[in-house]
Amino acid sequence: MGLRVNNNIAAFNSYRNLQATDKTLNSSLEKLSSGLRINKAADDAAGLVISEGLRSQIGGLTVAARNAQDGVNVAQTADGALGTATSILQRMRDLAVQSANDTNDSTSRTAIQKEITSLTAELDRISAKTSFNGVNLLDGSFAGKQFQVGYAAGDAITFDIKSGAATIAAASATTEVWKSGAFASFSGTAGSNVIIDGVTVDVSGATDQATFVAAVNTALSVKYDVASASTTGFTLTAKAAGAATDASVTFSGAFSAATGAVSTQGAAAVTENPAGTFNTRGLGLSTVSLTTQAAANTAITTIDEALKKVSGARADLGALQNRFENVIKSVNVAIENLTASESAIRDTDMASEMTKFTRSQILSQAGTSMLAQANSASQNVLSLLRG
Repeated sequence: MGLRVNNNIAAFNSYRNLQATDKTLNSSLEKLSSGLRINKAADDAAGLVISEGLRSQIGGLTVAARNAQDGVNVAQTADGALGTATSILQRMRDLAVQSANDTNDSTSRTAIQKEITSLTAELDRISAKTSFNGVNLLDGSFAGKQFQVGYAAGDAITFDIKSGAATIAAASATTEVWKSGAFASFSGTAGSNVIIDGVTVDVSGATDQATFVAAVNTALSVKYDVASASTTGFTLTAKAAGAATDASVTFSGAFSAATGAVSTQGAAAVTENPAGTFNTRGLGLSTVSLTTQAAANTAITTIDEALKKVSGARADLGALQNRFENVIKSVNVAIENLTASESAIRDTDMASEMTKFTRSQILSQAGTSMLAQANSASQNVLSLLRG
């Protein structure tokens, strides 16, 4: 064997092997300390891409489960409010049956009517004020709402909370007179009133289109907007709390408070009960009266129809709540399975990695020892030089 000083091949070999062992040892330490098999793209490029995709699905589904739970909470909130509305309607029906009995005199029926008025006011309050996170639920505006229940775009459940379709009553063409800034009454009756949706509106203070519309909005629970206006007339468009248009009433004529003009209400249909609302008008209860025996009998039928609407809406909410709960179960199972798949790709097998670590640790100790031996082997040259 030749003895050389400038290049210690054995030492180079030992050092190279020791470097490889140290790299493997550091990799094992990183995986064991983080619990992850893939800590950087170089560890497994393809596995990184797959696992990141799985992580996106898991994260999206986790949020989707919370969204579905929000759906359950919305359904429960609306159902709770409608449960109270049902109790109110049942009480109203009891009062109607009581008033239908002719043992009641006018004084008794007047007292009964006072309670009816109070109950209908509470129905209106429940419809207007029931909300979830600031979103109204029972005023007819909760329509076409989407609940994202999946990780992918468009994976959503869309539903409405509505009392049913609008009840439309035909309206006949009736002449109105715009004089000195005020509309005359319907059908030639003296006064400054108009009747819209069966409600008499005092417009004696109206001096232009804006104040006329303001007077209508003050008197009715459904908001009207001027949909179109010109020198020849304008259209009042009924909208249920910002929802789609229900119906419109057209007034035509040149509106000038100074000169006065003839105006005609078009024969368009008029919304009696706006679509979707659970208030008095939406349930068809705005004309309920218990002041006579005949009116009380009519009221029983009207209240029964309102109960059907509310009960039908509650049934829909119950079915929707069950659907959301099933979505939550399904999503949780998907999260569990996807997490298992992601873990198999990305997480460290601690037992296997510990075996590699122990092997690398032993090789590192052995390599260090052999490097020391290789470095000391060159010292044999000194013995040869001493002779």
